[in-house]
Amino acid sequence: MLELIAANMTIFWIVLVIIFAVVEAMTAGLTCIWFGVGAVAALISAFFGAAIWLQFVWFFVISIASLLLTRPLVRKYVDSVKQPTNADMVIGRTALVIEDIDNIAATGAVSVGGKEWTARSDTGARILSGEVVTVLRIDGVKLIVAPAGSAEGGDDR
Repeated sequence: MLELIAANMTIFWIVLVIIFAVVEAMTAGLTCIWFGVGAVAALISAFFGAAIWLQFVWFFVISIASLLLTRPLVRKYVDSVKQPTNADMVIGRTALVIEDIDNIAATGAVSVGGKEWTARSDTGARILSGEVVTVLRIDGVKLIVAPAGSAEGGDDR
């Protein structure tokens, strides 16, 4: 009976390693690779005939140790790279209002860097066509702007 349980534990750990590998492959970031490493350690202990409780101890100890030792490095080198988009380059620049900006009517457009953008006023105040504004931020696909005299900005139209 004990041999049957030991054989089943080997299968259990192999299945667990495969599950963790599949889940890891389906995610964009490293999410459960540490538990896969722990399952491999438990599988090795099962091959050597370790008691079931010891297999679980190995699983948890190795999983937690690998998580604590490698997660900070992974976060530093994988998650730290932030790629700004081309759209971010308009923040802080000045733009020319080409359609009256009226938040209540949900209208308004500006031209910045040779491109036309939908725009909304930061304060909700109406801004007339022909005025110069400064781009404060991007909200979805709309630029949030303020009159150029009321916000710091560049001089790139």
